[in-house]
Amino acid sequence: MVVVTITDRRTRRDYSRPMSEAIEFTATADLADEIGPDIRSCDTQFIQFGGRAEFAGPVTTIRCFQDNLLVKQTLSEPGNGGVLVVDGDASIHTALVGDIIAGRGVDNGWAGVIVNGAVRDSAILRTLDIGVKALGTNPRKSTQTGSGEKNVPVEIGGVTFNPGEIVYSDHDGVVVRTAN
Repeated sequence: MVVVTITDRRTRRDYSRPMSEAIEFTATADLADEIGPDIRSCDTQFIQFGGRAEFAGPVTTIRCFQDNLLVKQTLSEPGNGGVLVVDGDASIHTALVGDIIAGRGVDNGWAGVIVNGAVRDSAILRTLDIGVKALGTNPRKSTQTGSGEKNVPVEIGGVTFNPGEIVYSDHDGVVVRTAN
């Protein structure tokens, strides 16, 4: 197993990430050309907030509404190059991810987070080595009661994201396919 160590320029902290489970990135447009109509392309126009503009990995899902405890707990677990897809019901009333929670994702080897909702601490998110896409920002924090569901199918932008599938994200959008 290859381990890559990345130093966060802002905090000078080193993050070690096992790369054995990482998915090789392929541009979303190239995947759409190669796979054709069987590729599932998300219609939602996300904004890129993370320091990693291109990312891919196996999907883990969360469905929650203005409550980010499950997000915090999940990004505190080993990510093994995965991507957390959070369906926050398109609410931008509170942020589901901020710099501390995203930093946990970096610490634990997550490739990215896609949030159908809001994030905060956007200036710091841009410095972290993790992909973060969301609908927008809101400085208001969410509740942390633990309401929500993990590893269930979530539908965002006309696409159903199932746990274990592979998601690819870049400047052109977000696509998902079944794992090979």
